[in-house]
Amino acid sequence: MTNRLRYPLLAVSLLILFAAIWAGMVRLGWRWPVLLPALPLSHGPLMVSGFLGTLIGLERAVALGVRWAYLGPLATALGGILLIFSLGGSLGALLIVFGSFIMLLIFAFIVRRHLASYTITMALGALVWLIGNLLWLSGWPIYRVVLWWAGFLILTIAGERLELGRLLSLSRVVMNAFIFIIAVFLAALLISLPLPDAGTRLAGLAMFALAIWLLRYDIARRTIRKPGLPRYTAICLLLGYFWLAVAGILILGFGQMTAGLRYDAYLHAIFLGFVFSMLFAHAPIIFPAVLGSQVVYNPFFYVFLITLQVSLIGRILADLTGLWQLRLWTGLLNGIALTLFIGTMMIMVVRGLKVEGRSSA
Repeated sequence: MTNRLRYPLLAVSLLILFAAIWAGMVRLGWRWPVLLPALPLSHGPLMVSGFLGTLIGLERAVALGVRWAYLGPLATALGGILLIFSLGGSLGALLIVFGSFIMLLIFAFIVRRHLASYTITMALGALVWLIGNLLWLSGWPIYRVVLWWAGFLILTIAGERLELGRLLSLSRVVMNAFIFIIAVFLAALLISLPLPDAGTRLAGLAMFALAIWLLRYDIARRTIRKPGLPRYTAICLLLGYFWLAVAGILILGFGQMTAGLRYDAYLHAIFLGFVFSMLFAHAPIIFPAVLGSQVVYNPFFYVFLITLQVSLIGRILADLTGLWQLRLWTGLLNGIALTLFIGTMMIMVVRGLKVEGRSSA
């Protein structure tokens, strides 16, 4: 039963991603058909919780191998669909809250089985996501919630990279520095509740510090010397850390914002620059783990990676200078890069399934 859930859940998460991209293009100013009036307003929740939350939850459910864990990605996928079609009132948000609660239970289960700094870090990410979704459900505006959503992804990724950092035998001083940075970031989120500007700036400082830590101590600095997939993965990771540093600087400088071009700049430095660079790096591992098929490395991977990086540089420059036409076209290239990425991964997965089918015949 659970094996059969993998494919439709992944398919729904990709549908939500494309809906989020479409909503993003409309918000940018492209005069694309708006068949669903509420869709542009759901761009952020769809991208973070509908797509990424479902994908991460599905990956964890597959790895854990227990049926109840699939309730998490199932709930966030259904919640995302309801948001797309503006159905059920707040039911979509409520389902996403439930899905994030299941994610927290998954990590509580993991921490109980294996207590370590990296499992605790990822569990804290799940807790931050749940709190952010509860705030959103209770009516808080997205600009007050988005830092919590970012925290979910930042802590999840940091925990995963810390897990691989065990291969480097990091010293106690280095580990203490990591723990201190994470503690500052969590404190910043809490401070942002009564003091939005001060908390946001402190979070930006913590993001910058975490980016520097990752650039210095992540195993990507070693694997970049290896050819093929290891080098591609390392480049994605290091670019992601660069964008996290950029986001930290922008947030530290701008503070808490409600909307506007600067708000767009630091949000997309986090979610496109950092998060999707990380997704590009881990996709050749995530998709095979979820679908049970291998993904063979192809140099074409660099096409969507370079497209994303160049277009994001242009978009942030356009945000900071007010060049609307540049922002419009680079934003479109952002969407094309994500579409190329998903299309390429699906082609690679299908090829892998065919190869495995022929070998087992």
